[in-house]
Amino acid sequence: MAAKNKPGAGKFPAREVVITRICNAPRELVFRAWTEPQQLARWWGPKSFTNPVCEVDARPGGAWRIVMRGPDGGEYPCHGVYQEIVAPERLVFTNDAVDADGRDLIKGITTVIFEALGDKTKVTLRTRATPMSALAAQMIEGMKEGWTQSLEKLESDTDRENPVPSDRELVSTRLYAAPRELVYQMWIDRDHVGKWWGPKGFSLTIETMEVRPGGVWQFVMHGPDRVDYPNKKIYAVIAKPERLVFDHVSNPTHRMDVTFMAEGAQTRVTARLTFPSAAVREQTVQKYDAAEGLKQTLGRLGDLLATR
Repeated sequence: MAAKNKPGAGKFPAREVVITRICNAPRELVFRAWTEPQQLARWWGPKSFTNPVCEVDARPGGAWRIVMRGPDGGEYPCHGVYQEIVAPERLVFTNDAVDADGRDLIKGITTVIFEALGDKTKVTLRTRATPMSALAAQMIEGMKEGWTQSLEKLESDTDRENPVPSDRELVSTRLYAAPRELVYQMWIDRDHVGKWWGPKGFSLTIETMEVRPGGVWQFVMHGPDRVDYPNKKIYAVIAKPERLVFDHVSNPTHRMDVTFMAEGAQTRVTARLTFPSAAVREQTVQKYDAAEGLKQTLGRLGDLLATR
C-alpha cells in the first residue's frame, strides 16, 4: 500500500540549486568544516546569521540539527539525516526547515562533492527543496542567495592565508615552524603563556588559570605605560590539540576562537575574535589598537617557539 503524502506535499513546486566554490584549503580541511560542529557553526547560514545550536552526528544514519539566529533575533531551526558520508569526497544529507512548533516547512536533500585541486578544493553543492506551504514556497525564493552567502562564508573561514572577518570580527593567522601539540601546549600552560601573551612591551600576572570548560582564566596585563589591565576569561571549548574557545567577560566583551591546524611539521594558528556588534569591534580597534595587538601577540608566540 502506498504511503499517504504529508499535508502540503506536492502542492508547491520544488526548487533545485547548484553552486560551485573554490576554497583555498586542502580537501580534508574543507570536508571537516562540513562535519565538525564547531566549524560548521562558524559559516552555516546567510551573512549576519549565527548558529547558537549546532549538533552533528556525522555518520550514515546520523542526525544533524542547527538553530540559526538572524540579525533581528529570530530563530530558524533546521535538521536532517546523513545518507552518505564518503570522507573527504562526498556528503549526502536531508535538510528540512521547521517552524517553532516543529512542523515541516521545507523538505530538502543536499549533495556536496569535494574535488581536490592541488592545495585547493572545488566544492559543488546541489540541493533540492520542496515547500510544504505557501509561506515556505515564498521562503525558497531566497534559497540560492542564502546558500551562496553560506558558501562565501565557508570560503572565507577555510582560507588558510587570507581569513576574511565579518564586521563583528577580528581575525589573525600565523604559521609556526613547530608541531601542533607543542603550539597548543603553549596556550594552556600558565608557565608558557605568561611569557608571550599580549602585545610587545606587555607582561602578565596570572591569578587563576583553570583550563577546562567553564574554568576561569584571570590575569592582569601590565602595559609599558605602567597601566594595569585586568582581564577575565571563561573557557568554553577545550579540544586538544585542535581548538580553544574562551569568552572574555571583562570589557570589551568578546569570544576568542583559536584553531590549530597541522601542516606537515608546521602549525597554522587562526585566532578569531567575535564582538557583540560591529560598533563594539570598531570601538575596541580604535581605543586599544586591538588588530595590531592581536598580530603582535601571535608574533611573540612565534618568537618564543623559535627559542625551543
